[in-house]
Amino acid sequence: MPDEAGVLVALVALIVVVGLLRPNFLQPTTLFQQLSGAAFIGVLALGMVFVVSIRDIDLSVGWIFNFSAVIAAKAMVLGVDPWIAAGIGIAFGAFLGLINGVLAVWLRIPVIIITLGTFSAFRGLSLVVNESRAVVPPDKTGSFFALFDVKLFGLIPSVAVAFVVLAVILHLVLHRTRFGYRVQAMGSNPDAARLGGIPVDRTRILVLVLMGAIAGLTGAMFLGFREAIDPVTGGDYLLPVVAAVIIGGTPLSGGRGTIVGAVVGALIIQVITTGILFLGVDVKWSTFVTGAVIILAVAVDQLVRRQRERRTRDTVDLG
Repeated sequence: MPDEAGVLVALVALIVVVGLLRPNFLQPTTLFQQLSGAAFIGVLALGMVFVVSIRDIDLSVGWIFNFSAVIAAKAMVLGVDPWIAAGIGIAFGAFLGLINGVLAVWLRIPVIIITLGTFSAFRGLSLVVNESRAVVPPDKTGSFFALFDVKLFGLIPSVAVAFVVLAVILHLVLHRTRFGYRVQAMGSNPDAARLGGIPVDRTRILVLVLMGAIAGLTGAMFLGFREAIDPVTGGDYLLPVVAAVIIGGTPLSGGRGTIVGAVVGALIIQVITTGILFLGVDVKWSTFVTGAVIILAVAVDQLVRRQRERRTRDTVDLG
């Protein structure tokens, strides 16, 4: 069975349990809303798969998302066409990712430490630019905003469609391109990758630029969908994004990323949050449950890895 099969079974079981307790949860509209609700966390998780695959974590991703959306919204306020403004936001996100990458490579400091600093820096700069107020584009009648009102077959929101399309594209990038091969080789054994001729530093920078661009794209999508960006949106996205990646089966030890798993992981996080609401439990418990699921996922991953290592040793001994 594929590595993602177990996570998919867990998602289905979770949906069934909530559905049995609250049958209206199983209505088609509600189920498709889960895909829509998971879209923003999910798209960010797609980028984080690449980062975790090289044994890193980008702590600044939520504020790159926010800052990029603020820049795009400010451009719209200044009269820039929404499509061009969205492109500016995506490019700005890539630029912030480039800052992370260059600092990490130049200073020879782990990405998690660099982004701990840029987390605060990007947050502070975003608050300066948005003046601690929501930024609302003045004209929301154009095709950019109309696109986010579209529902495929009258049920599936356009952000959900974009989420799935991006997942397919990034799955192919990770598993069918030279760049994806380099990412996974770096995560498996950075020293061997370097000796094998892989440009480790450049690949690390490109991964963080990709993460920044995806965060910028997510910010543009959010702006089109919500038609505004407030000062704090995105600041609390880090936990669910990392949770989606880990729950989906991408190990923190790197070397093996799964885009499909990240999609399923994001859906699990969304179903947990929505399910708690449907069951009438305080939504604050969703954070506790998410943390518990992360611990469980990491524990299971460690147990599976030890089993594989034991089987490998046994096979070698028998040989």
